[in-house]
Amino acid sequence: MRRKLALLLVTLGFGGFLAIYNLTPVAGSDHTAAVITLDGAIDTISADFLARAITSAFKGGHSFLIVSLDTPGGTLESTRDIVEGLLASPIPVVVYVSPPGAQAASAGTFVTSAGHVAAMAPATNIGAASPVAAGGADLPETIKDKVTGDTAALLRGIARERGRNAKALEETVLSAASYTAAEALESGVVDIMAQDLDDLLAQLDGMTVQLKSGPVTLRTDGVRLVTITRTPVERFLGMIANPDIAFLLLSIGGMGILIELLSPGLMGPGIVGLIALALAFAVLGNMPVNWVGVGLILLAMSLFYLEAQAPGIGVFGIGGAVSFILGAFLLFGNLSFGPTAPQLPAAPRVEISLWALGTVTVLLLTSAFLTGRAMLQAKTAVVYAGATTSGNLVGQIGHATSDLHPRGTAYVGGEEWTAESDDGEPIQNGKEVLVLGVEGLVLKVFQADKDTSLGEKI
Repeated sequence: MRRKLALLLVTLGFGGFLAIYNLTPVAGSDHTAAVITLDGAIDTISADFLARAITSAFKGGHSFLIVSLDTPGGTLESTRDIVEGLLASPIPVVVYVSPPGAQAASAGTFVTSAGHVAAMAPATNIGAASPVAAGGADLPETIKDKVTGDTAALLRGIARERGRNAKALEETVLSAASYTAAEALESGVVDIMAQDLDDLLAQLDGMTVQLKSGPVTLRTDGVRLVTITRTPVERFLGMIANPDIAFLLLSIGGMGILIELLSPGLMGPGIVGLIALALAFAVLGNMPVNWVGVGLILLAMSLFYLEAQAPGIGVFGIGGAVSFILGAFLLFGNLSFGPTAPQLPAAPRVEISLWALGTVTVLLLTSAFLTGRAMLQAKTAVVYAGATTSGNLVGQIGHATSDLHPRGTAYVGGEEWTAESDDGEPIQNGKEVLVLGVEGLVLKVFQADKDTSLGEKI
């Protein structure tokens, strides 16, 4: 009897263990959830931010992540990156189109549909996801058919993965259909319409979502929301991620390096140039850029340098101007007199303003011309010291009128000159100096009382 009772208890205990083991996990038991705000155009920066937020929320032990979304659209490449991250997320992600008046247009439709839970606030809209060219222009017919078919297939796949109305979502691509929050809820495009975050949390309580690891039930009663914000680097990159700013930084960087090469030792232009180039490449790395355009702009700087070394020829200068303009045109593949703000609901406009291009080109060519002319005049100029030419100054003795460390001033041939110690050794004020050579308007000297034999010094 005792053995039968013991066996029964063991069986009941094992069965209870299996029952507990197979219970659906409950999210929200630790009463924390993460919240982020994703507004503006969908680009590489926003895709990286969302990926980091998912990782941070998972590692931070939060039960789920709420994405407050308001976007006019974005690039297809960044949209695909976000969709991949949402579909593979290790924690539930709730995409909430808010506040009232917000939109999930174009790329936002894909992001909302890829969430484990899709929610919208009243007076918001979703849809108009037809692919377009940069700047909102229509794609060529052949390319349009291919891209539209591929994009529609992506959205159908997302809808079926999340159990949403694939037909209604597909129409946002094929016919640019757009839905209000009420229409989206009625047609099965989204799961919830919530007035605010409190209403959203109340409706989420008890909802079960499917992760790769299995089903998870959301528990939101008493949950504490923790906001994940962009890092200073992400905010800074988002602020300067503008085609005109990227173009200006690239141009300033090239000019700074060019000036440093033409006038070694200035340091300032070289440092500014390196910083500007580093920022330019950081911005370009987060935008759909044509790197051939970048190469042509840098080639233009090289040609301007050659023109400055051989002024008067003009071939390098003209080639540099042509290379610079072509590079600017190809940098983003588009030019416009209009504003660079996104055209709704299409992808964000990525192009250089013709006003920015014209201004930078004129300043660059003017600077290159003036620099080349000044260097030509310096090379062809004859230096006079009273009636004595610069060639006759070699071998003359004068005296330093300031300390040379190693550059200063010296009085030679009846005039005061800029002088530089030939061996780099300092020469004190008042010491006799002997002229070894003349470089432009600078005398190369050494202290006469160290060695009065010119032949031995040379």
